[in-house]
Amino acid sequence: MELLFEYVLRIETFLLIFVVVVLKSSIIFVPQNRAYLIERFGKYQSTREAGLNFIVPFIDRIAADRSLKEQAVDVPEQSAITKDNISLKVDGVLYFRVLDPYKATYGVDDYIFAVTQLAQTTMRSELGKMELDKTFEERDQLNTNIVSAINEASGPWGIQVMRYEIKDIVPPHSVMEAMEAQMKAERVKRAQILESEGDRQAAINRAEGEKASVVLAAEAEKSEQVLRAEGEAKAILAVAEAQAEALRLVGEAANTEQGQKAIQLDLATKAIAAKQAIAKESSVVLLPESGTDAASMVAQAMTIITGIKGNKGA
Repeated sequence: MELLFEYVLRIETFLLIFVVVVLKSSIIFVPQNRAYLIERFGKYQSTREAGLNFIVPFIDRIAADRSLKEQAVDVPEQSAITKDNISLKVDGVLYFRVLDPYKATYGVDDYIFAVTQLAQTTMRSELGKMELDKTFEERDQLNTNIVSAINEASGPWGIQVMRYEIKDIVPPHSVMEAMEAQMKAERVKRAQILESEGDRQAAINRAEGEKASVVLAAEAEKSEQVLRAEGEAKAILAVAEAQAEALRLVGEAANTEQGQKAIQLDLATKAIAAKQAIAKESSVVLLPESGTDAASMVAQAMTIITGIKGNKGA
């Protein structure tokens, strides 16, 4: 009886272990952004995505585990020849993702190796269509062309290339020296052009400055002449007004008895001075009969003044 009980216990233990193993084999947990491809008896059965999944134990098996994340693969350095027959060494980085796990598994043996080789051959082909200078100037366009060509060829593999970036383009040493010489010549040329432009602008600025200086000097001279003319006019006007005022004062003084005496004295003095000046200049002096002395001349002057006064009174 004890042997029977022990035998039954062993069978129950074995069945329990078997059930646990079966349950563990039938339950699979697929991580996020991954896909499991299930085969049944060696034939594709289904693709299981993220989450809890069940399979038939001992019949179904996980044939492939594919990542659905974007992947970056380094493209090894390789030689390429440009359109103008220049040999280059180029390397890059390829970014892609698996869109169809079934095609990536059954459409190609190793999709990473296949897409890398395709990137290399496509890059050589695209570089052969461009000249050396264009490879540096139009690198973005080159990357776009490579991505487009790879996507067209990798469609049956369930692969989508997101972008391709060229890391480095290394031309031969002789070409590098020629490019450096060309760049140096271009820099010298630009420097000379900038210097000549600077000299031209400086000459223009100097000419404009001289022109402005001449204009300002002319305007200053014009203003000075105007001011001088106005000053002279005012001076002449002031002198004329002063002379008029002096004549008016002399005339008012001449109307008085004292003024007439002063005039007689002044005329006599001037007559005597005139005779002395004539005597100094010549040894012979001719005088009119009526003007033999200063008194007669003074009398004549007074007669003229009296006549002028009479006319004013009339």
